[in-house]
Amino acid sequence: MSESVPPLRFLTVQEVADLMRVSAMTVYRMVHAGDLPAIRFGRSYRIPENAVSHLLEQVETWSVEQAG
Repeated sequence: MSESVPPLRFLTVQEVADLMRVSAMTVYRMVHAGDLPAIRFGRSYRIPENAVSHLLEQVETWSVEQAG
């Protein structure tokens, strides 16, 4: 039996910036600081969608704890 692996989707820096409502430069800084994993394809970066989701979940958890 073979289990199917869900497809891994990658986002561009601009797509991540739009999702997070920050500038593209902020996303580049997060990538270079190691806060957001990314893969470099030629001269551009691609960020795994699940890494962005994980980061946003952490921010939501942190926001709820701070408001508590």
